[in-house]
Amino acid sequence: MHYSEGKIGRIFTLRLEDGERVPDCIERFAAEHAVKTGLCVLLGGIGGGNIVAGPRDGDAPVIDPILHPVIGAHEVLGMGTLFPNEAGEPVLHMHAALGRDGDTRTGCIRPGLDVWLVGEVMILEILGTDMLRKKDAKSGLALLAKE
Repeated sequence: MHYSEGKIGRIFTLRLEDGERVPDCIERFAAEHAVKTGLCVLLGGIGGGNIVAGPRDGDAPVIDPILHPVIGAHEVLGMGTLFPNEAGEPVLHMHAALGRDGDTRTGCIRPGLDVWLVGEVMILEILGTDMLRKKDAKSGLALLAKE
């Protein structure tokens, strides 16, 4: 286990608009407002894009993600973390549940989703933590590690 302790700093409320791309707009906001680390919650609508819906083979040495298309307006509830990568840029890791007409899709939003009508985001800045996303040689993923 790796851990770091921090304190809550600023709290931001964002209203994302129709067509804005998540995670891009959240990462851009974080960079512009010097938010190094944070907890993010997303609530609203998604109109399209792709999510990662698991690895094709959980035992494979290299992760081959299953990309699942999201077509049409969906309700969304997502939670994620913002941490800098090794270059110091904020990177959002968010998982979300998207629902439409009784069907639900759940996965990582990293490939990108487009806001439908409105997305509400809360960012709780975390101060004093010394974690960042470092590329893990075994998985190929950028995992949280100490600076």
